[in-house]
Amino acid sequence: MLYQKVKTELDRLLQCDVVLERPKNRGFGHFATPIAFVLAKQERKNPKILSEEIASQLRASAIFSKVETLNGYINLTLSKEALTQVLDEIVERGFRAKDLRGERILLEYVSANPTGPLHIGHARGAVYGDCLGRLGKFLGYEIVSEYYVNDAGAQISMLGNSILLAGQEEILKIPVEYPEQYYKGEYIVEVAHKAFKQFGEEVFRQGDVAKLAEFGKDLMLQEIKQNLASVDISFDSFVSEKHLYARWESVLEELIKNQGIYEDDGKLWLQSTKHDDEKDRVVVRENGEPTYLAGDIIYHQDKFLRDFAHYINIWGADHHGYIARVKSAIEFLGFDSSKLEILLSQMVKLLQNGEPYKMSKRAGNFILMQDVVDEIGSDALRFVFLCKKMDTSLEFDIDDFKKQDSSNPIFYIHYANARIYSLLEKSTQTLEEITKTEVSELDLELEELVFVASQIPSVIANAFDERSMVKICDYLKNLSSIFHAFYNAHRVIGQQNEASILKVLLCVSCAIEKGLEVLGIKAKRAM
Repeated sequence: MLYQKVKTELDRLLQCDVVLERPKNRGFGHFATPIAFVLAKQERKNPKILSEEIASQLRASAIFSKVETLNGYINLTLSKEALTQVLDEIVERGFRAKDLRGERILLEYVSANPTGPLHIGHARGAVYGDCLGRLGKFLGYEIVSEYYVNDAGAQISMLGNSILLAGQEEILKIPVEYPEQYYKGEYIVEVAHKAFKQFGEEVFRQGDVAKLAEFGKDLMLQEIKQNLASVDISFDSFVSEKHLYARWESVLEELIKNQGIYEDDGKLWLQSTKHDDEKDRVVVRENGEPTYLAGDIIYHQDKFLRDFAHYINIWGADHHGYIARVKSAIEFLGFDSSKLEILLSQMVKLLQNGEPYKMSKRAGNFILMQDVVDEIGSDALRFVFLCKKMDTSLEFDIDDFKKQDSSNPIFYIHYANARIYSLLEKSTQTLEEITKTEVSELDLELEELVFVASQIPSVIANAFDERSMVKICDYLKNLSSIFHAFYNAHRVIGQQNEASILKVLLCVSCAIEKGLEVLGIKAKRAM
């Protein structure tokens, strides 16, 4: 909010696009700009001399109380009037994006195979994708979220066979031998019992794998949706791989027509090396069956035919090798692959009291997302997955997120907001009276709180542009820390300027609540 106000003023005064920075040394002012270095090249002047000329021009603006230069940089200190005006705007109207961008973006994430419940690795990409979508919507993008359902291919057949063997062993009491790669765990037995109730024992005696696979896939997809809903994640659309395969022949013809396919050794190959892939890729096997890549190619043609301005895929780190081949197929289909952005989610290592977290008995050999949500809650799960860059591995101990103290960041942030509302409740003044209070003077601590609180729109914009949710997490921790320090050092209720202080703290609460909202977390007003 303040950032945009200052930038707009500078752009207007200097008639150019001004870069605005926050000085690391708070004593240098609220903002700084290196614009003199940029203009010096154009005007062939010494940056130090030019910075003095620009500073003289900026001092005429009422938005600044002080404009100084240092080695070519221009340091800007905001006026009290500018700060109190922004305080009024925040308290009265909250935060709204000013740079509404309007582009349509198709955002695909999670897309876990519907062969089992979501595990903790899926959760990281799910939370990140949902948060990225929330940020985009705040900034005015039209975001469409999508889940690609891999309901065709070998993994679905394997699911059907796994359920069949579980039913034969658990219900018909027939000795069976599970191949190593089959799905195991209590959830498979649960599905088998549900299939028995639905179809009777004949489905297991006849070995109807296709029926069991379809039944199991639907149950797992329903459970996946429930898992996601438990952390407040939903999708605008689900796209079925199985249904898309009806287009495979026409997609293949298009690839052949554009010289993207050749035949060798009885297989059809995508010439992905023409687009920087390390080797060409098989799209049709010797037996005529399309490979996994074929499904991705059909799906991305379907995406690009819907004509979005930009496409974002969030994949697990193990899909890194697919980037070049998928982008190559997009080019051979006649589309611009630069419109596709692929973000990779790194692995998660979960601890409990310093030891590896136990594998889920229900799932067999992985940790269920729902188990962790049940243990630490949705808020903590979302925050822990967003407080570190997604392209780095993540290790955390769930016991740290159960603590009710400042070492638990999400507790610390919630506690800041709850403390503010506790003060508002203790005050004899109504919320309306506090909101309408005219604040004529701010001391340095209150001024800092207003300034930092006002930064949330630019923090959100920066986090979206850099695809870095950690910026919002760090911002909220910093703002909460500044508030807690103020709270611990000052009495508020009963002070002569109580209403003015509470108005500033209400402004801080607005920033905390907006920051948590875009992270998908509802701020607590009582604890």
